[in-house]
Order: sequence, then C-alpha cells, then structure tokens
Amino acid sequence: MKKFYAFLPFLGLFLIACEDDTTPPETTGPDPVEYTSGSADFSNYVAVGNSLTAGFSDNALFEDGQKASFPNMLAANFALVGGGSFEIPFMADNLGGMTLGGTQIAGNRLILSFLGESPSPVPVEGQGTTDVAVKLPGTYNNMGVPGAKSYELLAPGYGSVTGVAMGTANPYFARFSSSESATVIGDAAAQGATFFTLWAGANDILLYATGGGTGVDRAGNVDPSTYNRNDITDPNVFAGSLDAMLQAMTANGADGAIANLPNVTDIPYFTTVPHNPIPLDAATAAYLNSAEAYGAYNAGLAQLQQLSIITEEELEKRTISFAAGEGNAVVIIDEDLTDLTGYNPALINMRQATADDLMVLTSRTFIGTLDNPDIPTSINGVAVPLADKWVLTPEEQAIVETALTAYNQTIAGLATAYDLAFVDANALLAELNANGFQQADGSVVDATFATGGGFSLDGVHPAPRGYAIVANAFIDAINTKYNSNLPGVNPLDYTGLYID
Repeated sequence: MKKFYAFLPFLGLFLIACEDDTTPPETTGPDPVEYTSGSADFSNYVAVGNSLTAGFSDNALFEDGQKASFPNMLAANFALVGGGSFEIPFMADNLGGMTLGGTQIAGNRLILSFLGESPSPVPVEGQGTTDVAVKLPGTYNNMGVPGAKSYELLAPGYGSVTGVAMGTANPYFARFSSSESATVIGDAAAQGATFFTLWAGANDILLYATGGGTGVDRAGNVDPSTYNRNDITDPNVFAGSLDAMLQAMTANGADGAIANLPNVTDIPYFTTVPHNPIPLDAATAAYLNSAEAYGAYNAGLAQLQQLSIITEEELEKRTISFAAGEGNAVVIIDEDLTDLTGYNPALINMRQATADDLMVLTSRTFIGTLDNPDIPTSINGVAVPLADKWVLTPEEQAIVETALTAYNQTIAGLATAYDLAFVDANALLAELNANGFQQADGSVVDATFATGGGFSLDGVHPAPRGYAIVANAFIDAINTKYNSNLPGVNPLDYTGLYID
C-alpha cells in the first residue's frame, strides 16, 4: 500500500496533463545562419608557412597534429561558403619520427610521462614509419614546412631527397615536392589559389633564441648562403623574401591573410624554468662561498674594482653568492661581460642569473646534473657554470626584439601594400601568455607549460586548442577584411594535451 500511495502524486499529475486539451504553441529555434564568403573566393585555399602552418606540436609532425593545424580548421570554415577540398601531406603515422636510408633523422613526438618524481615530457615509444625517400604523389594545399626560414621557402632544391642527406634540403618538403629542384613557393603558387594564408619568418629569429643566442645577428649581411642555422636573418633579406612570396601568390589575383610574428619571450620555452631553482643545505652553501670555490673569484673581482679596472656595478653584477635554503640562482657564462682573463685567467665571464635572464626549457633536465660523474661536486649550474646555449640574456633578448620589430613592420607594410587581411599574432600570443582566453565552459586556455592548453610539450608550438585560438584570429581578420561571416571554431572541440 505504501508503494501505491507514493505513486499517487505522479498519477495525479498525469491525469491533469491528460485533461488539458489546450494545444501548446509551436516553438521554433533561431533562424539558421546563412554564411557568406563576402568578397573572397575560398574555392581553392593554399596555406604557406613553416611548422606553425603544418600543425607541428609536441616536437614533431604527426597525423593528428596535422589534422589539428589552423589551416585545416580554416578550410572547414571555408567549406561552408564554397571552399573546396584541403589536401594535407600526412605523415605515415602518429609517432612523428622520420627515417632516411634506414637512419632516423627526426624523433617521435613528446608525451607526458608520470613515471619519475614529477611529470616530464618524453618521446613516445615506437618506430616511426615515415620514410623521407617515399615520395607522396599529387599536390597539397597545406604547404607548411617545419624548420623553414623565410628565404628557404624560395630556395630551389629545398625539397630534394638527395639534398636532405647533404644537409641542403628539408626532409618534410622532400616528401611532397614536385621535383628535386622545386621551391616551396613555386609549388604553392602553381596551384592557382583563389585564397591563401602566409605565416612565415618565425624561424628567422626563433632558432637564435632557442639556441640561447649562440648564433649571430646577420643584420647588414644580405647573403643567406653565409648564414649558420642559428643566425638571425638580415631584415632586408626577410623583407625581400616575403615580398617575393606575395608576388607569387597574388599573381592570379588571389586574396589572402598574412600574420605577423610573436615574441619568443611569450612562449613557455622561455617562461617555464626559473633562474633560481637551486636548493642548498648550509654546508654546501658555505663551501660554495669559501675561498676553495667562488670566494676566490669574488676576491679577484674586488681587487680589480679597487684598481678601478671594473666598476662597483660590475663587481656587484658578477659577485657569486649562495645561501642555505631554496631560491639560489644558477651560475651562467655571459659573453657580454667584460673580459678580465687578461688580468687574471680565473676571472672568466660568469655571473649568477637574474629574473631578467630567460632559461631555455631544455635546461630543466640539465641543471643539477653532474658535469663529471666521478666528481660529486661538479654540479651543472652550481659548481659548473651553464654555457651560453642554456640561457637568453637581456642583451640577447634585445637583439631578438630589434629583429622582431623590423620583421613585423615589414609584414604590416606588406599586408597594406597587397591589400590582405592582417592577423596580429604578436598581440594574440602576448595575451595568451599574460591572461589567457576564457572559454564557454568557464575554463581558461593560457601559456602555462603542459597544463595551460595553449602550448604543446615542446614549449614552442601551440597545442591543438592553441591552434584553434590562432584559427579564430585568422577568421576574425578575414571576416573584417572581406566582409564574410565565417563562424570560427570552438577551441574546446580540440585537446589541450594529448593523453595516450
């Protein structure tokens, strides 16, 4: 009986509902949006650029990453208003590794490992099946070539399989170039695009920065054949290269969008490792400060200051001091310091890092290791100074900033000259780093390494969710320029971190 009585209220509601003969009003949803292309023609879209265009992430190019490239997201939007197919030169698997003649020339993508004391990126296990010598047939709309500098996109033979072994060609382009002598921009322009995107030039600065400033600023040298891999491209070479690319891509009247370059100091590769990660006990700190260690170095500096050979400011900058507890700064080599070895060979160009120094991401697994396994005190970053490649000093950052300013002025000027949509990727990535972007579910995508959702585990390239934010910036610029109303993409539809 109790069960029966408990059911009565629901039965009453049912009877009342049945007695109501009023037909409820029909409800209709909002009118469907009619998307339009405005003045643009998206029927044949070609994307030109480097790793950022290809969909490179987690230190590799792999199938899922290529599908999550921002050009592929744009192509899906373009398809709503007459856009055609978008062909991608897919890698052979989701590992990302590449071989040439049986030798591995590119490693697998990174995955977050939880096996150690703290989560760390490690290459995913397995043997990649992408062979550079196996040429892909056909033409491809995504002409993003990882590693390419601006002038290399114009270089004949950059897609030569033979040249890959010689170090004169790019293995990614070699897989799908039209011939051994082809250029990236030539193959792109040959497709007769009705619309294109161009985002190129990041590597002209980035490789210098990620190398800790070990390259050379080539401003004033307009001969790229004399450049080394980590050198900064002369601004005139950069400007000429981009202009030549735009001439080729607009020759048949194509519209397009061009993006400027982000500041490298806004990416996790330079914002993750602190300058002062060293914990010390009292005994170790006392030893490091003693005359047997850095005490002698400090005394030598003080002597030169007393002789007015160096200033009090430089003495303070170079004096090395440790304390018991957390927060000790690492010791680094700084080539911009005054060379004092002529006065005392022991006074090499070293100092402790400050908050103005940017430690590169890869230093996180090097700091604290032993320079000599047989000498327990030979700790890298403590007893043994870190080499130049592990840190981007303020002087090196200034060199990067000067080049970046020149490059971005060129890009803005070319966007106006060729009447293209302009994407301010510099401001976009700065905002991602400073505040992040709130999503529909209340979450925030930001630049925090591994957990922010904006960047992949290499600390340089966006994660798929970050690429979606980039895609929306392109779409906003395109809609504004060409009076289209493309809907954009939802970053939450894409992962912020691949979990295997």
